Amino acid sequence: FFLLVSIPTPPFYFVVESETHFSSDTDFEDIEGKNQKQGKGKTCKKGKKGPAEKGKSGNGGGKPGGPNRMNGHHQQNGVENMMLFEVVKMGKSAMQSVVDDWIESYKHDRDIALLDLINFFIQCSGCKGVVTAEMFRHMQNSEIIRKMTEEFDEDSGDYPLTMAGPQWKKFKSSFCEFIGVLVRQCQYSIIYDEYMMDTVISLLTGLSDSQVRAFRHTSTLAAMKLMTALVNVALNLSINMDNTQRQYEAERNKIIGKRANDRLELLLQKRKELQENQDEIENMMNAIFKGVFVHRYRDAIAEIRAICIEEIGIWMKMYSDAFLNDSYLKYVGWTMHDKQGEVRLKCLTALQGLYYNKELNSKLELFTSRFKDRIVSMTLDKEYDVAVQAIKLLTLVLQSSEEVLTAEDCENVYHLVYSAHRPVAVAAGEFLYKKLFSRRDPEDDGILKRRGRQSPNANLVKTLVFFFLESELHEHAAYLVDSMWDCATDLLKDWECMNSLLLEEPLNGEEPLTDRQESALIEIMLCTIRQAAECHPPVGRGTGKRVLTAKEKKTQLDDRTKITELFAVALPQLLAKYSVDAEKVTNLLQLPQYFDLEIYTTGRLEKHLDALLRQIRDIVEKHTDIDVLEACSKTYHALCNEEFTIFNRVDIARSQLIDELADKFNRLLEDFLQEGEEPDEDDAYQVLSTLKRITAFHNAHDLSRWDLFGCNYKLLKTGIENGDMPEQIVIHALQCTHYVILWQLAKVTESSSTKAFTILCDVLMIFSHQIMTGGRDMLEPLVYTPDSSLQSELLSFILDHVFIDQDDDNNSADGQQDDEASKIEALHKRRNLLAAFCKLIVYTVVEMNTAADIFKQYMKYYNDYGDIIKETMSKTRQIDKIQCAKTLILSLQQLFNEMIQENGYNFDRSSPTFSGIKELARRFALTFGLDQLKTREAIAMLHKDGIEFAFKEPNPQGESHPPLNLAFLDILSEFSSKLLRQDKRTVYVYLEKFMTFQMSLRREDVWLPLMSYRNSLLAGGDDDTMSVISGISSRGSTVRNKKTKPATGKRKVPEGRTFLILKSEESSSSDSMWLNREQTMHTPVMMQTPQLTSTIMREPKRLRPEESYMGVYPMQPEHHQAPLDYNTQVTWMLAQRQQEEAARQQQERAAMNYVKLRTNLQHAIRRGTSLMEDDEEPIVEDVMMSSEGRIEDLNEGMDFDTMDIDLPPSKNRRERTELKPDFFDPASIMDESVG
Repeated sequence: FFLLVSIPTPPFYFVVESETHFSSDTDFEDIEGKNQKQGKGKTCKKGKKGPAEKGKSGNGGGKPGGPNRMNGHHQQNGVENMMLFEVVKMGKSAMQSVVDDWIESYKHDRDIALLDLINFFIQCSGCKGVVTAEMFRHMQNSEIIRKMTEEFDEDSGDYPLTMAGPQWKKFKSSFCEFIGVLVRQCQYSIIYDEYMMDTVISLLTGLSDSQVRAFRHTSTLAAMKLMTALVNVALNLSINMDNTQRQYEAERNKIIGKRANDRLELLLQKRKELQENQDEIENMMNAIFKGVFVHRYRDAIAEIRAICIEEIGIWMKMYSDAFLNDSYLKYVGWTMHDKQGEVRLKCLTALQGLYYNKELNSKLELFTSRFKDRIVSMTLDKEYDVAVQAIKLLTLVLQSSEEVLTAEDCENVYHLVYSAHRPVAVAAGEFLYKKLFSRRDPEDDGILKRRGRQSPNANLVKTLVFFFLESELHEHAAYLVDSMWDCATDLLKDWECMNSLLLEEPLNGEEPLTDRQESALIEIMLCTIRQAAECHPPVGRGTGKRVLTAKEKKTQLDDRTKITELFAVALPQLLAKYSVDAEKVTNLLQLPQYFDLEIYTTGRLEKHLDALLRQIRDIVEKHTDIDVLEACSKTYHALCNEEFTIFNRVDIARSQLIDELADKFNRLLEDFLQEGEEPDEDDAYQVLSTLKRITAFHNAHDLSRWDLFGCNYKLLKTGIENGDMPEQIVIHALQCTHYVILWQLAKVTESSSTKAFTILCDVLMIFSHQIMTGGRDMLEPLVYTPDSSLQSELLSFILDHVFIDQDDDNNSADGQQDDEASKIEALHKRRNLLAAFCKLIVYTVVEMNTAADIFKQYMKYYNDYGDIIKETMSKTRQIDKIQCAKTLILSLQQLFNEMIQENGYNFDRSSPTFSGIKELARRFALTFGLDQLKTREAIAMLHKDGIEFAFKEPNPQGESHPPLNLAFLDILSEFSSKLLRQDKRTVYVYLEKFMTFQMSLRREDVWLPLMSYRNSLLAGGDDDTMSVISGISSRGSTVRNKKTKPATGKRKVPEGRTFLILKSEESSSSDSMWLNREQTMHTPVMMQTPQLTSTIMREPKRLRPEESYMGVYPMQPEHHQAPLDYNTQVTWMLAQRQQEEAARQQQERAAMNYVKLRTNLQHAIRRGTSLMEDDEEPIVEDVMMSSEGRIEDLNEGMDFDTMDIDLPPSKNRRERTELKPDFFDPASIMDESVG
């Protein structure tokens, strides 16, 4: 018999057989069995036959899911077709058709179809095993998973979800798409048959609890995507229930004469079926949530935790009525404290999707109040991507409600606009703009079209100036402008408004800008003009100049035209107004560098050019400040461009100015150097001020035709003879002479210079071998190479004047050592000195080993010079990898020797000094990068030098005591991870050349560095970075973490992984030839220690120090007999190893039995509790740069019990509760027990 059932999407109906397992995923099944898919015209198969007919069904058609399948594989004419995994992996078929084919197979024989689906999940995990039909019929899921675990290929840690390459990236998206399409196509009937979904959920739950990472990762992803698809089905059911209820209400409210009782009955039946379907969906989601999510969101693997958080964010956004509450938000809040950045990032992106929808803000109030402080603190996250998303999330919170964030919260974000990391700064700039600049007063609506001082941007510009001054970072205006450039372009490019604020008188009632505010506005205006003209971030914010698009180039040209047209007229006025203010004038004089000089001619602006030149001339006459004079010199240089017609006009003005300065200097010098007269202070001041002006111009302009060398030479000679020349005059005379020489050399080579110490460095650079580059071999006689004494003096100067504590620096301006500005300026000077010396190292002007004294300061002065030292390391490594490695190890040896001199040889290896050297070695090791092949020879040479140093000084007390420098091996072990596996063996052989047989038997604490270093060289074969069996949390560790399955006969023993007995003569192998090429000292040779390496991939057993070598070297009594010969000793050691191997295998078999027993017990408990384990608050680790202690009372005010997923009532719940009995019992219409 058949039963007529209504479905969620009228007006179609379908018929199901009450006594069979038939399930249809579509709603166009008719009574005669003629199933026509709407829109496709394909005939659907009839329902599956009863269990007794499984072996008899089918007529040999070989259709998908038919009887021509064995063990989950398609069989057709004896040829095996592709399995479901292969089809999805290829990605060539539309996922809709793949799922439709599987559904057809399921309708024909659901057991075989489910077997194919089970094998799909197994194979997606990278397992080579296959679940057979026999296993599917007679084994529980736990037994199947255990069997598949045993057949898992442990030789490789890769599986489809972690494999690299475009094919596997596409596979992950196809895998997720397949699950979503499968649920969507089965949402009307198959998922309710209490078979398919139960089997899949049970399998995925079991796999997600596996210790095999591949199973756990793949099944968790599948379960979460399955849950997302079910949430979508539940949402559709809720919508259909609301629609059905409205239809019922509309029909019931009709008058009795027009009311259709049949339709009421149909709507009630439909409502009941929808409610039953919703109950089933709730049960499925509860099973997935409690069986998978609440366990895996705390998984030891970060990728798995990230998957869980990403999907729960989708659920809350998709079906907010059911999931957007504190019971689910708590998991996101907890996980924001995760120790991995990618998980914290998923939390923030999930929350952004929720806060973006303002309709959901009311449901987020409690969460915001509890976790707002954590979100604010994440703006300082050590992972820049996390910090960026945290700032963006706070921006969304700000837009939803400005009262949520306090002034202190906002200030924590404000200062990030000065961050050196541009994405963080840009996000902070957008937050700042939304908070302070995006609000417009209603009064501004009437003045939108006004310009200049009366424009609506005038108040915003003032606000920007006030913010800049209050931030007290006046030297970083360029960073502030760059941070807001993307979100406030119109404001920052309103130069007309800025110009009006500077030149025009304030309006009635308006407060004028103070002198400090005007200086800040000029600096901001200069930075905006530079940003518009150059189109790249300031120094330190970008990786280099990028190629501009055509649109960006057009915008750049338009901006330069606008800047030139405005400031060609306004700049002379601004200079005239602020001519006596050195700071303002210095900034204003930089504007012509960004002009389009052609506009002076095309725009007929020559008179304004003449006005500009007059103002510059007046400023040169008024000021003696070096910055102002250099700004004037650069402005003349920018305007004196021979490509433009204004060149002659500017060149004449420049020549007239230099003529006057040169004549004045010659006159003053004659009076100043008159014999028999003591120099007058006024005369000295006039000479100095004129010399400053000439020197400033000589820096950017070739003044050779004025013959300034003779005058300065006469001045310096007189100063040497008399010894009473003022210091400043000598300095500027030297500098001017320096420029004279450079301009003469500029005709042959290009160079630049600085002052004092840098002058000598520049001279060495100019006359180094670099002078011959570019085919100028004729200059070889001029090449000068500094001798060792000069190099030593240069290095001593750096050590005495650069690597000092800031409080010890007595050269700060005006002696104000407590002045922060003076300290910063002094630091810049020291950085310039260090950079000048490092340049000599990089260009091989001085020996590279002199850099050892620089490199050893890397950790101590990291904040001040870390970038310079790191760049020097990088450049020297590019020049000579081996020599750079030798320099690094030399710096560590120097620090070690200094520690020995200070503390003696009996120092404490846990002392801060020794720990600091080890940390420096670790930092050095990180600089070698991940490509071990490129640095192979350099790392090996580093180990060679380190080993020689460790054994260089024998102990005067005899060979029974360790060498004096043996502790250095503890430092050297930091570089062991950078060795290739075969190189570790070679270095180990080289190490044993320095060891005696007695050394290897020592187990006292003083020999621990040697033991530790040997272990680091012997650990090369156990790299399990991508281990198949991942570690689990410490609270859930089992025996399986420590022992793995012994190698079977199927495993091929790799070459070189058997027990090796290495003879001492083998040290001349090809792998170690390069280690011996620089050996200059005779080393003691000991009997070769046999290399004992396991034949299986397992973690080496951790032994106590006193047990480390007992299995290899037996302890001998003090009065031992003569040592055994070589062959006898080897035979004895092999016998010992065989006995140990047998004992180990027996222990592992016992451990495996325990694991199986424990696993069975876990599954029994799980089946008994129906996956209702209580969720716990996760153990979190605060990873912020500025943590303020442990997390306090996270749970306060939140309901943290694991709750059943209870879908909310439809929107008409209130109306439904008021229904009056009519033709039917209201209890049959709606069940109030289900929300």
